[in-house]
Amino acid sequence: MHVLRPQFHIEEQAALEFAGQRGFGVVVAVDERGPRASHVPFVLEQRDGQVIVQVHLTARNPLVPLADGARRFLLIVAGDDAYISNDWYASPDNVSTWLYEAVHLSGVAHLRGPGENRGHGDALLAVAEARLPKPPWDLARMEPGKRESMLAAIRVIDLVVDTVEGQAKLNQHKSDADHVAVAGRLARSEETGHRRLARKMQALRPGLGYDFS
Repeated sequence: MHVLRPQFHIEEQAALEFAGQRGFGVVVAVDERGPRASHVPFVLEQRDGQVIVQVHLTARNPLVPLADGARRFLLIVAGDDAYISNDWYASPDNVSTWLYEAVHLSGVAHLRGPGENRGHGDALLAVAEARLPKPPWDLARMEPGKRESMLAAIRVIDLVVDTVEGQAKLNQHKSDADHVAVAGRLARSEETGHRRLARKMQALRPGLGYDFS
């Protein structure tokens, strides 16, 4: 990841927390035909002193044979984003841009055996279901035959992370007046993601006079 400015850099622990909270991204690897990519939910954990991202793919996914214990995979985890028009700023002659948050995790990918499929499914569901305001659903509630058929159709991959790159481009390099003006525009947007970005911008410079009404 090319970090545009040092002030946009997300520290490693914060980047890992961001990725773990999102729990969904795009995993990418390269074979002789070029890049291969799949959108995947994942579980991030620290195991034996290492950061492990565990994903699953259908058994026929072309990424599966690439998880050979030697090849590197990249997981791209994106957060909210928003286009910023140049006339949203308080000062003249700014350039239209895009604000966003993103984390890249990369390392060697290892294919796990079928015996780990159930444990992965349980862990993934536990994380995802905990985000919802209801009693959690789990695999034990499935009809056993259907459950085993579903689990047999996937392959689990451990991505052993050795490189963590994060960037949050949230107007940190702009003046206070421009920062407030853009945050205000985003706060009044109909898009939930824009409003979340506005709150994060406010948290970066909490002492300013924001108008989110």
